[in-house]
Amino acid sequence: MSDSAPLRRLARRVAMRAHLTAGWRRMVESLPAAIQIVIAAVGAYSIAHFAVGHPAPLIAVTVTITTLGINRDARPRKVLETSIGITVGIAVSELIVISVGRGAWQLSLVLLATLLVARAISANPAFAIAAAVQSSLVVLLPEPEGGVFTRSLDGLIAGAMALAVTALFPRDPRREAARDAHVLFSVFSEALAGTVDALRGGDHQAAELALERLRRTQVLVDNWTASLDTATSIAHISPWIHRQLPELEMQSRVLKAADLTARHLRTVTRRVATVTADGKPRPELADLIAELANGISLLGQQVDDRDLTGASRSVFEDLARRLDPDAIMTDPELRETLIVVLLRPLIVDLLAASGMSSDDAKSLLPPI
Repeated sequence: MSDSAPLRRLARRVAMRAHLTAGWRRMVESLPAAIQIVIAAVGAYSIAHFAVGHPAPLIAVTVTITTLGINRDARPRKVLETSIGITVGIAVSELIVISVGRGAWQLSLVLLATLLVARAISANPAFAIAAAVQSSLVVLLPEPEGGVFTRSLDGLIAGAMALAVTALFPRDPRREAARDAHVLFSVFSEALAGTVDALRGGDHQAAELALERLRRTQVLVDNWTASLDTATSIAHISPWIHRQLPELEMQSRVLKAADLTARHLRTVTRRVATVTADGKPRPELADLIAELANGISLLGQQVDDRDLTGASRSVFEDLARRLDPDAIMTDPELRETLIVVLLRPLIVDLLAASGMSSDDAKSLLPPI
């Protein structure tokens, strides 16, 4: 019992260190979004208070914060939809308050109407809750100076400020998109290395581990898709990062290839796991997968260096010309042949993503 106590203390220290490291990373990664929200909230308050004359523009501040949020989806369209939806909810609440006054049952009516309207506007459940919170303030707080629809005006100010700050003080989502790309291709590299080891040494467990890694790639693809969509949307309206659109379009092509790669590799690695169950080494297939891994690595490096586009294509072209089971292995078994056959559509998709037509890519494949 006493021997396990130091191990438990060590495990607690490691867990605490990991928790602190993760918290620090979240704080650093959230700094651009936090600064953007502060600028927008103070700007909305200043316009509503000093320019329009609202003594306490609470709605202007809270709607700005809610509209921008701190998550990865900061697309201008999402910001616009959120600000419009919340402002509509506030206007509906003010109409109800004008008609029936304030009170408990009036609050229930306002919340019900706001939740239903919000769900009609957006499929995001969090949006409906945010709109309901803002609408409840209309019922619970005293009527502001300035008369009817003062809070609706504050909501419009908040939405306009959120959009302006999104364009003029963007969070530089290109960095987040590039980081998501690096994480995805790092998983590809680890999984393919495991697949090569499995084939070279007949290691079934290595193949299973590689397959398990690849099964987690869909979340990574989705993360990259969200951050890249955000970056592209902001680049269309921001004068500071508009010139980066060609780079983002290149990333979009690589993302498409990576998505197809993830799907194909799961199928190929599942077949490798089946083949390696007999413990027999297959060095020829291992060399083939190793070459594929090199091409996919070069594809991932294009996110940082566009000059590598030609390098990855040349690797895939060379692979395409060699994807004949009889040329790779002497008297291959059917299950070994299937692995080579499964690689053929993957290579065609990768070549197509590099700019080659599908017909030209298929023409490189040897007949089987």
